[in-house]
Amino acid sequence: MGKKVAAIICAAGSSSRFGQKKKKPFVNVAGKAAFLRSVELFTEREDVKQVLLGIAPEDEEIVEIKWGPNLQFFGVRTFLGGKERFTTVANGLALIAKDVELVAIHDAARCCLTQSLIDKVIARASQTRAAILAAKVIPTIKETENGLITRTIDRSNLYEAQTPQVFDKALLTRAYEQLKFLDPRKTPISDDAQLVERLGESVAIVESDSTNMKITHGTDVAVAEAIIKSRPKDRPEGPIGAYEEAQW
Repeated sequence: MGKKVAAIICAAGSSSRFGQKKKKPFVNVAGKAAFLRSVELFTEREDVKQVLLGIAPEDEEIVEIKWGPNLQFFGVRTFLGGKERFTTVANGLALIAKDVELVAIHDAARCCLTQSLIDKVIARASQTRAAILAAKVIPTIKETENGLITRTIDRSNLYEAQTPQVFDKALLTRAYEQLKFLDPRKTPISDDAQLVERLGESVAIVESDSTNMKITHGTDVAVAEAIIKSRPKDRPEGPIGAYEEAQW
């Protein structure tokens, strides 16, 4: 039997770069809110025993009114996150059940994720205690100073970090204890793996690709919809349940 997993879905960011009235986790992507697409990927899994959704305090009312009953039905617990992603994860970690062995952290706006990639990164983390999805960097990368190119970066060993990022619960808890001693203004924290790396621990990479994209700008929505619509739809065996069309 596989290890017991808890999933923390981060949906508390400000979406400052998104450029639309709705925050990016709540934008409609092919008929469903982006964050719901991310949430249901984990609620459908037998190895995931806990799904925690971190939201901003100002979104608490709309989430409760619009999606609260359905989130409860599928066992999703909401909690209040912070302006910074690491604050949201830290708040979620405090709610993890004692018997959970692995913690998967996922961006709510990365809604094109597949079950196959989740399988692979959880399996790798079960072996190594720390694993993340990452895609090879394809574009040519330039380093600049004062608007001028200073060098071209060798991209042969460069990867773009994605989510989910999956860690042994004890290791991740130890990594997050460093926040007490770090000043984020001097040491920017861009992902969870960075905190684990600071402990001197190795983090494995499970290769992904650009289809596991994160919605960042308004123009990304059409790309995400195209990716989702291009995939074959799985249909359940036997009769369709009464809640199949209206579960969200």
